[in-house]
Amino acid sequence: MDLVLAAADEHILTPYVYPSSWPEGEPFRQLLSLFVITNLGALALYLLFGTLSYYFIFDHELKKHPQFLENQVRREITYALRSLPWISVPTVALFFAEVRGYSKLYDNIQDSPYGWSGVFLSMLSFLFFTDMGIYWIHRGLHHKLFYKRFHKPHHVWKIATPFASHAFHPVDGFMQSLPYHIYPFLFPLHKVTYLGLYIFVNVWTISIHDGDYRVPRLLRHIINGSAHHTDHHLYFDYNYGQYFTLWDKIGGSYKSPTAFEGKGPHDYLRKLREK
Repeated sequence: MDLVLAAADEHILTPYVYPSSWPEGEPFRQLLSLFVITNLGALALYLLFGTLSYYFIFDHELKKHPQFLENQVRREITYALRSLPWISVPTVALFFAEVRGYSKLYDNIQDSPYGWSGVFLSMLSFLFFTDMGIYWIHRGLHHKLFYKRFHKPHHVWKIATPFASHAFHPVDGFMQSLPYHIYPFLFPLHKVTYLGLYIFVNVWTISIHDGDYRVPRLLRHIINGSAHHTDHHLYFDYNYGQYFTLWDKIGGSYKSPTAFEGKGPHDYLRKLREK
């Protein structure tokens, strides 16, 4: 995040926003800047990719499903916009620690112990580490001690749209993002790679709520896609994973998506039309 902060300081904040007497490295200024940048960035990612997904990928026929709520899209967006600033508060604290040099993020490829191969390996490691972390955090949020208070608001959306992707209770949203932020404090990671992965995980979160159940046949039981996550919303105790089905299979919570078996939401709508 220090790359983004440095660019914002150079091109916007120092020349146009802050007084020249306020040093760029002053902690409170960094915290304030990070709070604004994080919120604007999250808002841009959510609205841009959510809107593109909603209009160009999401099947609007799903809005005819009996479990699609009245004014659901507006409610999803409103809930997300109210939650994102609160989610950003602890997120900014972690970004601040990164900026102050407490993480293992590095600037140059030559700083990687294994060069370019280390960069590619770190990308795979990031995906598998965060998939594991999110699985157990997500599953924990389904425990009766936490579900009603923190995770149930996200399960209001039985037939989700891309705008449901960030419509979480703030505690829920931050907890499920925590593995992304913990990783660079534990393992070396290139700064630009980290930014790219951060954008990717936000887009992926939108994609598993987009109602497009198509997955290459060979990957149907490997990749955790929209079909898997739709069944999670519908049937509650299955498919907690983020990118892969690995941990669901290890944890005994994997369910073959009903959409692949002719029993999904589209099939239900087809049967309703036939009646």
